[in-house]
Amino acid sequence: MSAFSRFTPLIASLPSTIPFVGPEAIERQRGRPVKARIGANESGFGPAPSVLTAIGEAATGVWKYSDPENFELRQALARHLGTAPENLAIGEGIDGLLGQIVRMVIEPGLPVVTSLGGYPTFNFHVAGHGGRLVTVPYVDDREDLHGLLAAVKREDAPLVYFANPDNPMGSWWNADSVIAFAKALPETCLLVLDEAYGETAPAGTIPSIASLIDMPNVIRTRTFSKAYGLAGARVGHVIGTSGTAQAFDKIRNHFGMNRVGTAAALAALADSEYLTEVLGKIAVSRDRITAIALENGLKPLPSATNFVAIDCGKDNVFARAIVDRLMEDHGVFIRMPGVAPLNRCIRISTGPEADMALLEEALPKVLESLTA
Repeated sequence: MSAFSRFTPLIASLPSTIPFVGPEAIERQRGRPVKARIGANESGFGPAPSVLTAIGEAATGVWKYSDPENFELRQALARHLGTAPENLAIGEGIDGLLGQIVRMVIEPGLPVVTSLGGYPTFNFHVAGHGGRLVTVPYVDDREDLHGLLAAVKREDAPLVYFANPDNPMGSWWNADSVIAFAKALPETCLLVLDEAYGETAPAGTIPSIASLIDMPNVIRTRTFSKAYGLAGARVGHVIGTSGTAQAFDKIRNHFGMNRVGTAAALAALADSEYLTEVLGKIAVSRDRITAIALENGLKPLPSATNFVAIDCGKDNVFARAIVDRLMEDHGVFIRMPGVAPLNRCIRISTGPEADMALLEEALPKVLESLTA
């Protein structure tokens, strides 16, 4: 099938890529339903009842565009975070914001530093804007801060990505280490500090807002997709100096936010009691996944997120077989890291008890079939 003849050389050179194959696509490909959706790090516990009420009320006004200045949400987030609205920008989830960040900084050929095996959607945006990825291997299943810093300086990179806590391994660094890393970077390098899993992290992991707010070369990305249970609403935000945050106004889609998602985020921020309840459920489920892994002779890794990475003790072929058989034979959807040596692991998201029970039943059957 032919394509338009005057795409840019960059676009013409790129493959059509979807960084994550969704469970819906897997259902279509394999002709069977997902019974336990515990692979995409969503919150199967869902949003608060108060949020569902707000969604219903907002739906009646969906004929209107959302406020292009995102005024109300920026005000609410500023109060929640203890900063000024001018230090915030709103976007269609962290994925959309990452694309805008790359666009603001990267021209074709410029180096971008990230971890080998880190979040693939960031890499997708780097490729889409012609950047040159420079990757640093994990050390002991944790992102290598010293290696990332060395690569930035060696390459004179204008952009570096670091997730804390980390996806896909669930590992984390303490706040002091993160702050030290940020301050050690050249001022000409922008740090994307992805804090998507900040709510689920132990105390002392996430730097205070004040500790980094005056650094123009630091952008912190956060989301309502995980603990707040709003992955489908696509609401994310960045925190930075006022000048850096307001630079998004130069390129963002000003009508990109939808009214329903914005209303949901406002209601979620207001319901701190439910957030506390869900964080407790995530912790319980995380412990349950850990116990199931141990019962089956696998090695769960410590996690500060809403998922657990599990070392299967062999290679990526074995890990892939577990992923495939869980889905094909039992309808249990999980994922795995994409590159060695991380891909010896599988990754299982926390979820409701019914999902955990199905996992507990299915995993030993799959392992038995693979080792028979």
